[in-house]
Amino acid sequence: MVKAENWGPVVVVQGDTRADAHGESGGRRTYTHREILKVMSGLLIALMTSMISTSLVGNALPTIVGEFRAQDELAWVASAPLLTMTASTPLWGRLSDLFGRKRMFQLALVVFIAASLLAGASQSVGMLVSARALQGIGTGGLSALTQVILGDVVLPRERGRYSGYIGAVFGVSTVGGPLLGGFIVDAPWLGWRWCFYICVPFALVAFAVIQRVLRHDRDPRDARVDWWGAFAITGGASALMLLLSFGGDEFAWNSGWSFGLGALAAVLVALSVLAERRAADPILPPRLFRDRTFVLAGGASLLVGLALYGAMTYLPQYFQVVKGMSPTMSGIMTTPLVLSLLVSAVVSGRVVTRTGRWKIFPVAGLLLICAGSALLSLLRTDSSGWSIGLDTALLGTGFGFSMQMLVLAAQNAAQARDMAVSTSGVSFFRNLGGAVGVAALGALLTTRVRDEITAMVASGRVPVPAGADLGLGTPDAIRRLSPALQHIVVESFTAAMQSVFLACVPAAVIGFVAVIYLRELPLRSSRNAPAKAG
Repeated sequence: MVKAENWGPVVVVQGDTRADAHGESGGRRTYTHREILKVMSGLLIALMTSMISTSLVGNALPTIVGEFRAQDELAWVASAPLLTMTASTPLWGRLSDLFGRKRMFQLALVVFIAASLLAGASQSVGMLVSARALQGIGTGGLSALTQVILGDVVLPRERGRYSGYIGAVFGVSTVGGPLLGGFIVDAPWLGWRWCFYICVPFALVAFAVIQRVLRHDRDPRDARVDWWGAFAITGGASALMLLLSFGGDEFAWNSGWSFGLGALAAVLVALSVLAERRAADPILPPRLFRDRTFVLAGGASLLVGLALYGAMTYLPQYFQVVKGMSPTMSGIMTTPLVLSLLVSAVVSGRVVTRTGRWKIFPVAGLLLICAGSALLSLLRTDSSGWSIGLDTALLGTGFGFSMQMLVLAAQNAAQARDMAVSTSGVSFFRNLGGAVGVAALGALLTTRVRDEITAMVASGRVPVPAGADLGLGTPDAIRRLSPALQHIVVESFTAAMQSVFLACVPAAVIGFVAVIYLRELPLRSSRNAPAKAG
């Protein structure tokens, strides 16, 4: 006999990778392995589309702000979706508990589609920034709910096989986006607006697939939204990221803006703790933070996100500024990173499904991130492509081994009622780490470049043209400098890049310590209770 175990609206049949969920009329409907693959196809199309939309705009930004004559607003255009994506991530998990996974996933797709159309039709930089912020909200929902839905329809024991594909999609979209963006901007028959329009048909396909294959998963219930918690969590995260994104650039660190945003972030974080303690349906239940696995997995994810987004953001600058490569070629140079991430994510997922053992992968992954970051901190102006490729491949393998396994660990340890909020919480910390990493490492890079240039110009007594901003010039502008000044800029930028990757090493070491203390709970083969240590 096959034994069925109940878990809320889902019934899992042991001995077969099947799950029953409420159908449209409230009846039962079985998800076979083939149907799970169909659900995954819709999730992956949506996830890849949303992630590519975030990364492909980078190559288009100089053209966009040039058309609007708003070079000083470039940081807002780039940062707006990252800010809103991070701040909104924990909200989507709780809302899906209240209103259903399918409804919320489709709502995230609608928000993303509308924002993409608005961004493509923008007539001013202010309209573009607003549309990009709305796009980030949709992206936050898609990235969080993909993991949540996967947790609903696939048992933890089988989940590694599918979560590996999510890690692969994340890496491919992050690196492939800039290549696609460069092609779109360079194509005279397209133009930068198609960087946004191109996402719409794929998002519509994902909407149709989800509508057809994913069933409503919640019974009608009294939905209570934790509005105070939502306001405090999103507001606190947004204030912190605004401070880190624009401090030292748009305003001085020692200024009223810095102190004001810091104080606002602290107050809102304190308010969020009070709100979550009193809420009937908190967005991030305080009991999660009494769960050792959630705290360690979330903390490690934050540090992995810092290293991941830092590498993805600043490696192309090294290739373009130091090596003199085109944007397209610099994207190609990151291929070892994305291929290693793809392969390691898929292979580790399949091994976990086969063996049920998962802890070795985040442990090995953080070690490889440490090694890759340390090796990249030794970059020189004459570093060979082979050595850089090897270093980035180590880094990508580390990301592939660790990202999805940390989500799996948190899902496996969570109570059934906390699976969605636990998943979105870990995703929130990874996105927060990425946002903080990009901002903090960017500030380190800018400061180090300026200091090195100032010191080298003074020691070499090299004349600098009036009005020249050597530290922030575009790659084309740097190549137009005199040989002496170009040498100074390239050497200064290389030294700054060494500092950026060196700063990632202690973060990776702390993440390694965190995953060492994770307990390897057996992966559950049913959904009625969290895993227990054997």
